[in-house]
Amino acid sequence: MGDIRIVDVTDEATFGLVPPCADPSFDHRTCDYWEDADRGSRASRPAWLAPRDTDPTPPTRPQTGNPFLDELADEAANPFAPALGDRPANPFRSTDAPRADNPFAPAPVVRPSAGRDAPRKLHLLTRGLGVFGSYGKVLLVDDVAVAWSQFGPLSAYPRALRLRELYPQLPDAPLPAVITCIASTAEARRQGHAVRLVQAVCDDLAERGFAAVEAYPERGIDENGTSAAWPGFWERAGFAIAVDDERYPVVRRDL
Repeated sequence: MGDIRIVDVTDEATFGLVPPCADPSFDHRTCDYWEDADRGSRASRPAWLAPRDTDPTPPTRPQTGNPFLDELADEAANPFAPALGDRPANPFRSTDAPRADNPFAPAPVVRPSAGRDAPRKLHLLTRGLGVFGSYGKVLLVDDVAVAWSQFGPLSAYPRALRLRELYPQLPDAPLPAVITCIASTAEARRQGHAVRLVQAVCDDLAERGFAAVEAYPERGIDENGTSAAWPGFWERAGFAIAVDDERYPVVRRDL
C-alpha cells in the first residue's frame, strides 16, 4: 500500500501538491464551480496559476475640473491643505500611530493569509483559515498525491446552497458541512484512496463541531466529468441517500 499521508492545503507549498484531474480539460487548482453559483467552472485555466498582480500603485483618479474633488487625487494641488509631513499625528488613528502605541485600542488580530500574489484558487481555499480551518485535503502515497477533496461550511459554497434550496425535505438545523469535491488520479483509482480521504475529512469535520455532512453527487455522467462522484461511492463511504433525485441526489452522513 505504501506510506499514506493526508495533508491540509493551507499555503502555496501544500497547494502545489493538489493532483491533476483525470480529464485534463478540468483542474482542481482553478475550479470555482461550487464557489460561484452563476459563473463557476471546473475548466483548466492556467492563467489562474500565475502570480497575481501586486503593483501597489493605485489607479489614477479621472480629473473632474472641480478643484475640491481633484485635490483628492493629488493632495499637493490643494494650496490650503498642509503638507503631509506638517500634519499633526492623531494617536487615535491606527494609520498615524501603531496600535501598540495606543493603550485604548485592542491588539490587532493577525489572521492566516495566502498572500496577495497567491493563485486565486488558493485564496478561495484559505479564506476561512482563521475561523474554520482548511478547505482542502490531499492524500499522498509514498509522497505522490493521488486523491483530493474540497469541503467546508455550507455558507462557503453558494452553488451547494442553491442546490439545497430545491429540496425542502432536507433538515435546516443543524446545517451540515459539505464535501463538494472528491477525486482520485486516473492511475490511483479502485484502491480505496478516495474513501479513505472522505473518512479523514468526516473525522476532521466532527472535531470542528459539525453534526452532519452532505455531498451532491451526479447521476448519468462520466466519472471524469463530475467533481462529486456517484451515489454508490458515497454509500461505500458511510453516507445515506437523503434525496433520491434522478439526476442530482443528496447524500448525508451524521457525524
